[in-house]
Amino acid sequence: MKAAQVSKPGGNFEIVERPIPEPGRAQVRIKVEACGVCHSDAIVKQSGFPGLQYPRVPGHEIAGRIDALGAGVTQWKPGQRVGVGWHGGHCFVCDPCRRGNFILCQVEKITGVSFDGGYAEYVVVPAEAVAAMPDELPADEAAPLMCAGITVFNSLRNAGARAGDLVAVQGIGGLGHLGIQYARQMGFRTAAIGRGGDKEALVKQLGAHHYIDSDAAVPSTALQALGGASVILATAPDSKAISALVDGLGPDGKLVIVGASLEPLSITPLQLIFTRRTVRGWPSGTAKDSEDTLRFSSLSGVRPMIERYPLEKVAEAYDQMIRGRARFRVVLTMGK
Repeated sequence: MKAAQVSKPGGNFEIVERPIPEPGRAQVRIKVEACGVCHSDAIVKQSGFPGLQYPRVPGHEIAGRIDALGAGVTQWKPGQRVGVGWHGGHCFVCDPCRRGNFILCQVEKITGVSFDGGYAEYVVVPAEAVAAMPDELPADEAAPLMCAGITVFNSLRNAGARAGDLVAVQGIGGLGHLGIQYARQMGFRTAAIGRGGDKEALVKQLGAHHYIDSDAAVPSTALQALGGASVILATAPDSKAISALVDGLGPDGKLVIVGASLEPLSITPLQLIFTRRTVRGWPSGTAKDSEDTLRFSSLSGVRPMIERYPLEKVAEAYDQMIRGRARFRVVLTMGK
């Protein structure tokens, strides 16, 4: 099979020929049809990760079909359409796992980091990391839903807002353009927060009821003029901009952060105490959450806007993503 591997942190992508891997016990092999290129793939390409072994094949937005089953696998069958996301498996025995919080597993496996991922024609993954995929979703559109999609869908549905509540989505990029669609389809009064008047037509097309241009207005003030947000979903990794959103929350409002930034937030206790506001993060979800994301997307018509590249152009595809030039998700497609 062909695979795109990275041999060391900061190294170039190498298209290599590898033997097709065999699934071990409790594993499945998937013939990859499409794999999204996510910003988190920089963990492999650029920065390294504790315990990460090279060479490594990145990729955790995988869509394809079951190709072979390892011993003990009974819940899947060859030919079944499936996807795999960031969550690459769990131990079942740590305290979070014993409570059913598999996404918080203390030794969680990460697809494309703990083991080779989807920048390849075949991938072997733990059976518990696999999500069933509806037939109505094309593989190239389903792939980004396995990370970007599940992250915003799962965080929104667990944020506590009710139909008709004001929900704001900060950032109109790979995560945000999906968050706007999900918020609208979940029945929320949806506000999109971006920069520049040229984005208004797009966010309205995606389903937003309101557009707040941060170049023309203070987002928190604009949200209060709309009644205060029950939930603000922060998708753009800008800690200063995220911190400034807290004052846009209504009573008992929640600021939910999914845009990963290394910079600290700047929020005072008084901003939280008197209106019982909450700040929380959210880490995607398990394979079952991925299934829910795929089903909801299929039923509601939520789709990512994607740019397609063949596996052989992985370097170009990654560069398009890492420089922020993509509209809005980059997807590698495999040869037939």
